[in-house]
Amino acid sequence: MTFCEICGTALPESGAACVTCASRAAGSIAAATVPDTANDGLQPNAAAALAYAVGLITGALFLVIDPYKHDKYVRFHAYQSILFNVAWIGLWIVWMIAGLVLGAVTKGLFFLLELPVNLLLTLGGFILWILLMYRAYQGRYFSLPFIGTVAANRADG
Repeated sequence: MTFCEICGTALPESGAACVTCASRAAGSIAAATVPDTANDGLQPNAAAALAYAVGLITGALFLVIDPYKHDKYVRFHAYQSILFNVAWIGLWIVWMIAGLVLGAVTKGLFFLLELPVNLLLTLGGFILWILLMYRAYQGRYFSLPFIGTVAANRADG
């Protein structure tokens, strides 16, 4: 197949002139020199890893992007990313409310204990997030307790 050198439109096999810009086929480019973009794109393992990148946003994004929304592997990791982030946000809301209540009850002494616990929770969550992305990129179904089961059920359906 040949393509018009001016506008890039595919030229008909029998015709010598471009139907879009009316240029002659003499200045056309052979199909071998035009890159094939039909197979370009993310591999399923890269898409699954990127589903964790921005949490809820990329998880939901990979559930609606056309080639990936039909891939069970990408769907599993997208759902697990969404559920992990919802659980993580919920954990932080509960922890902050508990911290405020316990801080008021102990007249501020709990705040001395809360800082190192916050640091440990943040570091643990960050390490788990990196681990989820890494395992998804390796092509593994790394399933979190309860969240992974729900994600697997949603990815099948």
